Amino acid sequence: MHPCYSRRHWLKTAAAAAGVAFVDPLIMRSRADAPVKPVALARCMTYGPELESTLDRIFDQLGGLGRIVKGKTVAIKVNLTGSPTYRLGYSPCEDTHYTHPRVIAAAVHLMSKAGAKRVRILESPWSTADPIEEYILQANWDPHLILGAGNNVEFENTNFLGNAKKYTRLNVPSGGYMFPAFDLNHAYNDCDVFCSIAKMKEHATAGITLSMKNCFGITPVTIYGEGAGIDEPSILPKGGRSLVHAGYRQPSKSAPGEKDPKSPRIDTYRVPRTVVDLCGARPIDLAIIEGIKTMTGGEGPWIDGCKPASPGVILAGTNCVNTDAVAMAVMNFDPMADRGTPPFERCDSTLKLAENAGLGTRDLRKIEVAGAKIDDVKFDFAKIRRERRAAMHG
Repeated sequence: MHPCYSRRHWLKTAAAAAGVAFVDPLIMRSRADAPVKPVALARCMTYGPELESTLDRIFDQLGGLGRIVKGKTVAIKVNLTGSPTYRLGYSPCEDTHYTHPRVIAAAVHLMSKAGAKRVRILESPWSTADPIEEYILQANWDPHLILGAGNNVEFENTNFLGNAKKYTRLNVPSGGYMFPAFDLNHAYNDCDVFCSIAKMKEHATAGITLSMKNCFGITPVTIYGEGAGIDEPSILPKGGRSLVHAGYRQPSKSAPGEKDPKSPRIDTYRVPRTVVDLCGARPIDLAIIEGIKTMTGGEGPWIDGCKPASPGVILAGTNCVNTDAVAMAVMNFDPMADRGTPPFERCDSTLKLAENAGLGTRDLRKIEVAGAKIDDVKFDFAKIRRERRAAMHG
């Protein structure tokens, strides 16, 4: 049975469905003062010995890793989207849609060398409470590659309560687009430095998935998932995050609900805003985006028309919006693009929303790019997208 909608809600939903997003007061703000930090960019063609030396160089171009991690606990959110048994053709998942284990290991090793006292590898894998070590074994990874890369390295599955007695509430400083605060696994708060290591990809719902969209997965499905408890979080994870995508119900009542339950129930409206709220509540201190190997056409093998690709690039920055803007340019997309323009044909721009929430600028004219020049390492995702769409409609 469909709920009874008010005229105001119907107008907002109809506008979003037609490709005209409902205008939040927050998105109307002018943010000429949005933060800006340098981004380091490099060509890197393989996951071999050149990877660690390349990462080391781009960290030096950001002012050195020691100033970020020395003496600190570092939490690293990686991207393990989809079942570890999913494959795009015969390509292993780390060559298409997972953060590559050698990138994770290289980052952990360099952080340890730079003086990090502890490193936690975090992810909320699909519908499971299994230890991440067990989960990645199904992808034919050796957990010791990562665990042995530094001192005091550990995994934590953040899909549920994990190694804590209660969830941690993190508020959105701006007040939020969708949510004013989130209840999260303790590991996202019990750290001094939060790092997002993302795969460079397009996304069917959000247009792109880079360092910010990677953080959509920090939400525990015990609270924000299909099997979430009504009053309290469920004990174990069950189901994905379609609750957040579609908004057919609120999170567990123990956690803060949406600011406006009458806002559009459309994923292309909800997901970009939720991502920005999450990045406000749990700021990213170091963004790393790897596009050595990836895929075009979407975020995982379940998206029709996807193909493996080898852009051969890696980049990093200490501001997630700045870093994602440079990554978009490397993909031959305009980071200033708005809804209706590739890659945001169907959705609102996460970068624009983040900029207007004060998280960082997306204007390349203001961002210093160290290392390689964008034009020298550009991989034309935009052209591939045009060709794919032409073939689909031809």
